[in-house]
Amino acid sequence: MNPLLEDLKQRTPFRSLEEEAALNLARTVTLLEDRGAEFLREHGLTTSQYNVLRILRGAGEAGLGRNEIGERMLSRAPDITRLLDRMEAAGWVKRERSTTDRRCVPTVLTEQGRALVDALDEPMAANQHAQFGHLSQGQLLTLIETLTQIRERLTVNAN
Repeated sequence: MNPLLEDLKQRTPFRSLEEEAALNLARTVTLLEDRGAEFLREHGLTTSQYNVLRILRGAGEAGLGRNEIGERMLSRAPDITRLLDRMEAAGWVKRERSTTDRRCVPTVLTEQGRALVDALDEPMAANQHAQFGHLSQGQLLTLIETLTQIRERLTVNAN
């Protein structure tokens, strides 16, 4: 029997290969997200908080405004301001109004925030290896290419 049909406890076959692919992808993403959230919870973070820490580390010392952070998030967070408020209260980020443009309030990593995200690099790499390490380099490249094609098609059709 089909492994996805078994996993979903579904007795009838899928209507199409497209349906099976979509459901297979959705089920896999859910499992990856659940395991990723569990891993980050063990380190005192949510997925959104970790995403912001990585975004700000990549932005450098200049930091980013709230809207720019929101645009770069992997999953859209409904209220970036409250997320940043909680992260600032935890000491991971700081926000300071620009002296040249008072409308701009960039968010930057604190030393504590940088240390936290840096400390997670190796454990996160090990976690990703545990999830994808059984695939060959060719399989990984095919997966990346396929997902990129799907995402590009969805992005084009959304505009």
